[in-house]
Amino acid sequence: MRAVPSPLHIRRSIHITAPPERVWREFETFERMAVWFGTGHRLVRYEPRLGGMVELEIDGDYRGSSRWGGPIRAWDPPRELTFEDRWIPDHGWNGPMLLTFRLTPYLEGTMVELLVHNIEAIGPDAAEEHAGYEGGWTVRHLAKLREIVEVPSA
Repeated sequence: MRAVPSPLHIRRSIHITAPPERVWREFETFERMAVWFGTGHRLVRYEPRLGGMVELEIDGDYRGSSRWGGPIRAWDPPRELTFEDRWIPDHGWNGPMLLTFRLTPYLEGTMVELLVHNIEAIGPDAAEEHAGYEGGWTVRHLAKLREIVEVPSA
């Protein structure tokens, strides 16, 4: 399943000089994922399989919650990981946003995209939430992933 971004979405991307199969290894275990996706927040739970759970914790307090995540909706090695993105406990949203990592072979390497999408599913506050997330998501996670994957071998 290839994620199709909805009208309200955020996209960040980076090129990594390695094939998708090599990049995907950093998605295969909790320990590996925590090193790079734990940049700016902490990975608390990661079950790398379809239906597995992803749960993250942020510093500070956002609307009384510092945890977010949900079940994995797409697990397609080495192409796509998509999971539900909602606050724990739920803030009364109509439905979850989705967070997708997409890996595409490109220019003798891999284009890695981070997509936050399906934002309109949360309900009436979707446009306001989109604006906040647009300012909050950077490429820091993807830059850390590139740093790990492109380490020269000794």
